[in-house]
Amino acid sequence: METSPDRPPSSAPTGPPPDIPVAARPPIRTPGGNGGRRRPGRRRRDAARHALRTPPVLAAVAGSPEEPARRRTTLVALGVVAAASAAALVAGLLSWAPAPGEPARALTAAEAERLAATRVTNLRDVRAGVRVTIGTGAARTDLVGWIDWARPLAYLDVGGPGAGADRGLVQATPSVVVLRPDPAAVPTPASPPLVPPTDRWRLRDLPAGRPLAGALEVLFGLSADRAEPADPLRHGAGRWVGRETLAGEPVDVLQAPLPRPTAAAGPTARPPAPPAAGDGDPRWWVDGDSRLHRWEGRLPGGQPAAVELERNDRPTIWPVDALGGRPGLPRALTDTEAERLARLPAQLRAQPGAAVSVAVPLGTAANLRGSGWLSWSGGVAYLSVAELDTLGRRTLLRRDRDGFARAEVPVGPGAGATGSANGPPLPPPPGTGWRTGARPLDDLDLLIDAALRADTAPGRPAAAVRLRADRVAGRVVDVFELRVQGLRLRYWLDRTGLPRRLELRTRAGAWAQLDLTPAPVPAGIVPPRPGATAAKAPAARAGTAGRR
Repeated sequence: METSPDRPPSSAPTGPPPDIPVAARPPIRTPGGNGGRRRPGRRRRDAARHALRTPPVLAAVAGSPEEPARRRTTLVALGVVAAASAAALVAGLLSWAPAPGEPARALTAAEAERLAATRVTNLRDVRAGVRVTIGTGAARTDLVGWIDWARPLAYLDVGGPGAGADRGLVQATPSVVVLRPDPAAVPTPASPPLVPPTDRWRLRDLPAGRPLAGALEVLFGLSADRAEPADPLRHGAGRWVGRETLAGEPVDVLQAPLPRPTAAAGPTARPPAPPAAGDGDPRWWVDGDSRLHRWEGRLPGGQPAAVELERNDRPTIWPVDALGGRPGLPRALTDTEAERLARLPAQLRAQPGAAVSVAVPLGTAANLRGSGWLSWSGGVAYLSVAELDTLGRRTLLRRDRDGFARAEVPVGPGAGATGSANGPPLPPPPGTGWRTGARPLDDLDLLIDAALRADTAPGRPAAAVRLRADRVAGRVVDVFELRVQGLRLRYWLDRTGLPRRLELRTRAGAWAQLDLTPAPVPAGIVPPRPGATAAKAPAARAGTAGRR
């Protein structure tokens, strides 16, 4: 039968023909069986098949005596190529330079408008988180916290290797700075606690060249209630220096001086032309909505500083007591609250007196604490006051119907033993160099005088506002604020109408506190009335005559 070369031959049965008996058939031998031999030619076919699977190059090399030398030569060549490639890569990286950016140029009209509105935008946004870095290396000071431009109030944690005596917590307004020193704090600052501690705060007067003083000046200077004129910025007072991305937000890097308050000029005076912007001026990172994200420049003391604003980190800041205490929601008085405030003078006149304690941030650096007694019926107050950071001396203060009197006395071992632990000596020493005056000398005198005059009409209740509910000495009180004879006062009244605290806004912008606890006044503080003394004399003479 013929087969075509294009078609494979049909398969034919490989076994014996079917007509051969089974017994006569040859046995079937398996490859692993013991009963047969390997067929001749099998070894040759396996060797040929292995030769076909081996690449010709390897077949030529395998078994060659020069194989180890060739391998070494190949490895050395590959190493040389790798070393040359690495050297070329390093040389390319060292010689690479980025493409030059756009050169600095004058501000466009839109950029000048955005930069001019930046400080107003900060005031409109009210608050922001801040992170300030002052100086470098071992002199670096770090500030972390928040600023409220609307109050205005800053609350910061001060750290870094160069913090020095300022390490700890700080709260500040543009005119008052209170510190809570913590020399043992970790060098790296963190966000301050939202509810500030209530103890160890000190009023401080920061020198002008101190880094913390300069940083606070810049932070408060980053807001304004009106936009700066844009024309001077567009005509040389500002310039555009670059474009960056901060926290995923595209910003323009602008350069212009930080506006400073100037004296009011006459209506016809023309403002001086601003100097042209230069490399020494601060840089402002401003987005398309006039929001400031970063500021870099030099503080008034010359230290380099960088301010980063976190626009989404803006909790309500809780001031300490010396700066007004917890913020509230001022509102008009209800009828019940107005009636309670109107009954205050009559209630005070019915009281025998009160034990008082004072905490007065005086001026910009004095921290006064003291205690004593007050009598509305006798019209007299008698206290002992001392400066927290000045040991060994105290001031005796007396206020009566004749005016004010003060005396400086040393603190002896038994001083105040008959009164409170820090109270004035009893009876008042007569010959201690009392200095008298008819008018108050400072905010402490004003606070004592306001407390004694509270038994008169405190003012029109309609002009008062309720700030908030609070607690003092374990009692729930309502805090009312009103103005009396030009003074800004706060009365802390409990639900019975009695005052538990009186606060006075000082001339520096802090708050002085006088706490009251109803109590009898010790004998010898209130002088006898002249009428009572004259009435007792005839009675005594009549009794003597009767005995005769």
